[in-house]
Amino acid sequence: MSDPAITIRFDGNGRAYQPGETLAGGYRFESIDPSEIKAIEVSVLWLSEGKGDEDLAVHEFHRYNGDTGEPLDAARPRRFSTVLPQSPLSYEGVIVKLHWCVRIRVFLHSGREVVGQRTFQLGNVPATKVRPFVEEMA
Repeated sequence: MSDPAITIRFDGNGRAYQPGETLAGGYRFESIDPSEIKAIEVSVLWLSEGKGDEDLAVHEFHRYNGDTGEPLDAARPRRFSTVLPQSPLSYEGVIVKLHWCVRIRVFLHSGREVVGQRTFQLGNVPATKVRPFVEEMA
């Protein structure tokens, strides 16, 4: 049997969205025994990386437990949808980068966790270009 995995896909244009647009898509599980699923978490979030502290904030979050009455059938593709906020926008700076993503976490009865993540761009902030340092002669 292959390793458990999560496939995430976006509807429409796929990877670039504007503030106020709806991000929608689906996800499915591969090689996960449905009887082993304890809970599923679906998050739309942003995270920063680079110099200093790395931040993370969740825009939307849903948790589905096996004991809530909703079936956690691993064979059935599932959907997500959210209206994206005005900020913060995706950013590819020299010192700091800000990424948006959809993250799916599956908690198994064994205590194991399977995570799938897919990034997307929010907004149109141009990437920062590094200018070479040129020493001026006096």
